[in-house]
Amino acid sequence: MLIDTYGRVATDLRVSLTDRCNLRCTYCMPEEGLQWLAKPDLLTDDEIVRMVRIAVTRLGVTDVRFTGGEPLLRPGLTGIVERCAALDPRPRMSLTTNGIGLSRTADALRAAGLDRVNVSLDTLRPDVFRTLTRRDRHADVLAGLAAASAAGLDPLKVNTVLMRGVNDDEAPDLLRWAVDHGYELRFIEQMPLDAQHGWQRGDMVTADEILAALRTRFHLTPEGDSIRGSAPAERWLVDGGPARVGVIGSVTRPFCRACDRTRLTADGQVRNCLFAREESDLRGPLRSGASDEEIAELWRAAMRGKKAGSGLDDPAFLQPDRPMSAIGG
Repeated sequence: MLIDTYGRVATDLRVSLTDRCNLRCTYCMPEEGLQWLAKPDLLTDDEIVRMVRIAVTRLGVTDVRFTGGEPLLRPGLTGIVERCAALDPRPRMSLTTNGIGLSRTADALRAAGLDRVNVSLDTLRPDVFRTLTRRDRHADVLAGLAAASAAGLDPLKVNTVLMRGVNDDEAPDLLRWAVDHGYELRFIEQMPLDAQHGWQRGDMVTADEILAALRTRFHLTPEGDSIRGSAPAERWLVDGGPARVGVIGSVTRPFCRACDRTRLTADGQVRNCLFAREESDLRGPLRSGASDEEIAELWRAAMRGKKAGSGLDDPAFLQPDRPMSAIGG
């Protein structure tokens, strides 16, 4: 098992398939983009499947989330999903995507064994989408959502980041739209993971502000016994249910005490925390002939070094050197 010194067990693996993206979201990267990883540095399809197999069969991982960058840009994505779906035990598999291209791939991904998707969409207004992403692809994201729903990739979750003075007035409208379409909306506090290192706490729309805005038009009640556990989102029933909305307060309401995640970057580095400033190399040993058990033990050692929390509340907090697009969501 992947257990740290605080007793937390990692059963959820986030696998970044690429650091490339076809959007340029202002809270993620500069308009000109970034210097992408060279192809030889990326794990191959075979190496990714082997790493997932080690995680599932030797380390107790039960859930695998494919991320990026934008994972739909990975040419071998469908084959990777199909091969991971054939593992025993079979992990639950999901995908976090910006939705561009999903209209062309949703059916194939579902047939390959993908269980569900999270689609990032921050606005219902095409002009605001262009401002935030620097691309005119709003209609493509909506088409991707519709295709994913039709393909049965449920529950279909929509991830939204609110930016002060840009789209923070849209929270109630976004929730109304999501409920009407049968999507589960999740608001995410903007995190200090931008390539520009320009994040400022005062600019972030907080979980409390998001909930206050939603309550101007909806009645929200905590779902169940409101015990969050390892789930990143706190969830509420909307107007009595069954529709739900989630808020991920990674900064103001962290869930570090129950975190069950481990991360593998596209170039084969293990990260035991989204905000970690250190990584553990598995690609080198993998390519040098290490056995599955040797790889597994290196992974266990990496997780044993996990800190108690993200450190966001520490005045001395420093952002990771790598941005979200290179880390994986």
